[in-house]
Amino acid sequence: MRHFLSLKDFTKDEILDILAIARDIKSGKLVPKLKAKSLAMIFEKSSTRTRVSFEVGAAQLGMYPLFLSSRDIQLGRGEPMKDTARVISRMVDMVMIRTFEHARLEEFAAYSKVPVINGLSDDFHPVQLMADYLTLQELGRDTNPVVAWIGDGNNMANSLLMLASKLGFELRIATPKGYEVAQKWVNLANGFAASSGANIRFSNDPHEAAKGATVVATDVWTSMGQEDENEIRLRDFAGFSVDRALMNRAAAGAVLLHCLPAHRGEEVSDEVFEANAETIFLEAENRLHAQKGIMVWLDRQRA
Repeated sequence: MRHFLSLKDFTKDEILDILAIARDIKSGKLVPKLKAKSLAMIFEKSSTRTRVSFEVGAAQLGMYPLFLSSRDIQLGRGEPMKDTARVISRMVDMVMIRTFEHARLEEFAAYSKVPVINGLSDDFHPVQLMADYLTLQELGRDTNPVVAWIGDGNNMANSLLMLASKLGFELRIATPKGYEVAQKWVNLANGFAASSGANIRFSNDPHEAAKGATVVATDVWTSMGQEDENEIRLRDFAGFSVDRALMNRAAAGAVLLHCLPAHRGEEVSDEVFEANAETIFLEAENRLHAQKGIMVWLDRQRA
């Protein structure tokens, strides 16, 4: 049985297969039905896009989506994750979890009888990267892309690192000093890149990373759960805003990706955001289609 916890666990062919399913579903070429099946959605972190896209996506596939806030189930009263997994996975066909420590996802999956999907953890956000690459495919930007990540070495940067190292494209990650990607993920990605041919570079210079890039990607400087660090982060990330000057360093016609929500005036200027709004909101919409592709692929693995 397969789970969808991180792109590090998937081959290039598997990633592209899931995306092909997503494209076929979106175009209407494929109309899969997971009728009478159910998706439990456990939220230890709240979300707009994750809840709407999974709930609507499951319903469109014929599944019954069940929203479970950690405050409303026994997890919120201290039940071990492994016991919650043993109970819930006997009653549903698939589980999506949006949580904090990635180890909680791994523990749930280890005791689950059904596939588990990572809706977000502190280490990885793989469903977002699938939506991002689906967007690049639709825009015709997936052929030899040069991607510049500008911002925190967070779960988005980690996931982008896994995607690039698996698919073999060029990735430049620019973070402020002290906010670099954890070395264990760098080492892992370098191992994958040795096979895929990916060109991965790290720096603390956002303008150098953006030079000639065909895709620029960013995220908020202060993620959920880091609110007490906000003032410090605003100072530390000075100079890392994706503004017109930075985008002018990128290749002509370069596009901006942002996983949302955006803090305009911080990680991205309002001008640049609005100039790329069509791409950004297509990216948001593609959460729905990419996740349907993931759910259908996982269901096929169990057949």
